[in-house]
Amino acid sequence: MKTQRTLLALALAGALGAMSLSGCTAQNETAKEPETNQEVQSQAEIPEGALVIAEQGIFSAGGTTITSEGTFNPEDQWEATGAGQTLHADHANVLYQIPADETGLPMVFLHGYGQSRMGWMTTPDGREGWSDMFLRKGHSVFLIDEPRRGEAGMTTVSGNISTATLDQRWYTQFRIGRWENGKSVVNEGSQFPNDDESVDQFFRQMTPDTGMTSDMGGDFDMETVSKAVAATIDEVYERTGKNSILVTHSQGGGPGWAAAAYTDHIAAIVAIEPGGAPAADSAEFTAVLEKKIPVTMYFGDYIDNGDPAIQATAMWQGMRGACYAFEEAYNAQGGNCTVIDLPEEGITGNDHFMFQDLNNDVIADHIQNWIEENVK
Repeated sequence: MKTQRTLLALALAGALGAMSLSGCTAQNETAKEPETNQEVQSQAEIPEGALVIAEQGIFSAGGTTITSEGTFNPEDQWEATGAGQTLHADHANVLYQIPADETGLPMVFLHGYGQSRMGWMTTPDGREGWSDMFLRKGHSVFLIDEPRRGEAGMTTVSGNISTATLDQRWYTQFRIGRWENGKSVVNEGSQFPNDDESVDQFFRQMTPDTGMTSDMGGDFDMETVSKAVAATIDEVYERTGKNSILVTHSQGGGPGWAAAAYTDHIAAIVAIEPGGAPAADSAEFTAVLEKKIPVTMYFGDYIDNGDPAIQATAMWQGMRGACYAFEEAYNAQGGNCTVIDLPEEGITGNDHFMFQDLNNDVIADHIQNWIEENVK
């Protein structure tokens, strides 16, 4: 059930190739076979700065199984009713990697609307993503495709995948800039990688939700997603014996708060521009507070100084305001919450996808410092 795969450094492949070639040219010599993987690895010269993964794999977490009435007939497998057959759906699909030099707590990453785990793994211009950065910082990473998204597309509700042309709607909502005359015109001082190829790659990372009937995300099933996130975190605890730092983005912030009601193994929540935060009288607020979960929320640029003619500016001011209200109420009741407004930290030019911007390494370092100071 828990298939795992042990990997050596990429450099090992080159070393084995060299050993094979030397065996072909030295006809009168017999190469001695190394006895263990450790012996092979010690013979391989690992390049400086190489990221060495000790273990990686994929698993599903949470979800449900539906069984139809009747009896399945294996001699009539194509009959239309599905009698006696099952549907496994509404689970999370989780890619995990564990670094050879693991020093920190595991980090579970949950994407936002229209996205998948891909967003944490790379950038539109092909630079290193946050998953690799935090692996280098000693954290194992568990990257979720949430229920009904990406590689977890099986769903118990029938959705409608829109073919409407909406790229520029989201470009604007994500505060990247103004789209004018068919081109991306980024905000002044932007950290977005804005060459034509990168813009094309950015749009192509969008992916549909197989259970939604709205292209606005209005029928998002937060309960289903939050339970799958909690199941992932529990599975991480079962595998590692460690609580997880939950990192959410945008729409993923909602299930991130709600997941605290279903698991006792959240070590901290790092919310990247969540679409708001729970009110102080809500069940989600109470669950996070009762479990004494330290919380930090990060917001980028172009909110206070955003274009007032663009609707997204006021929307982001309101959503960030809800997070400031959470911070005040949470700390007043003995919790630990910090809202980080990056421009106030001297880090400017970031849009909604700060983890893919040109300075994503600077923000990753900032988060790592917060983790070291606030998470046990």
